Amino acid sequence: MPGPLCRVTREPLDPAALLGTVTSSADGAVLLFWGVVRDHNDGRAVSHLEYDAYVPMAEAKLSEIMAEARSRWDVGRIAVIHRIGRLEIGEASVGIAVASPHRAEAYDASRYIIEELKRRVPIWKREGYTQGGAEWLGGETPEPGTSREHAS
Repeated sequence: MPGPLCRVTREPLDPAALLGTVTSSADGAVLLFWGVVRDHNDGRAVSHLEYDAYVPMAEAKLSEIMAEARSRWDVGRIAVIHRIGRLEIGEASVGIAVASPHRAEAYDASRYIIEELKRRVPIWKREGYTQGGAEWLGGETPEPGTSREHAS
């Protein structure tokens, strides 16, 4: 089994490629969570999102979360990819693929991964609004003295 895919990137995400990294003959369920930019949040019209990250720490935290999911549920391969930079409405910001012998474990592991990603991974989101202005939304705060590093 190849090593897990865990990446923060500026490149557009490809659902077929992500699913291809986890599919195997040992698993009867392959689940894809595909997070996309929506046009509203908290009653405000959104025009776009900008994501920023401390990439080395974000990828390390993602890897940690994937290992936790693997230890809690009977799953096969897991792949997680998160996009940074400016994203327009409808573009994918995050993809999580989980393979498992049975569907229940795939669903549980996928939900755990997205919830922990949003809670613990140093990826920051800035909403741009159709009426003008933008706002950074809550999320993981870097430790003092830690600066953000961008993916190349």
